[in-house]
Amino acid sequence: MTLDKNTEEKFGICKICKREEISITFHHLIPRTLHKNKWFKKRYNLLELNKGINICIDCHTAIHGFIKEKELGKSFNNINSLLLHPKIKKFAIWIHKQKNHIHSTVCSNGN
Repeated sequence: MTLDKNTEEKFGICKICKREEISITFHHLIPRTLHKNKWFKKRYNLLELNKGINICIDCHTAIHGFIKEKELGKSFNNINSLLLHPKIKKFAIWIHKQKNHIHSTVCSNGN
């Protein structure tokens, strides 16, 4: 994980794969790239746009690899819907069995 000099690496439990004592990142449930989009600004306030979950880099990469940004913002903007996504569910089960230092490579969006 690349961090700037003002950021400390955080460890905890991934909300997707449930691995413990793993480096975690903050995942915006509505991607930041959509925060200025009229459709999202009309439907969500600033607090809602900035909601997120702490997840490991492997799950973060998988989410953005499997689901397109607008689809994330519209249909998968909460933890329950993410956990029900077939590819995310399958990935979470697989990665949970791996050692904590695994960093996955996931295909581009839509695969």
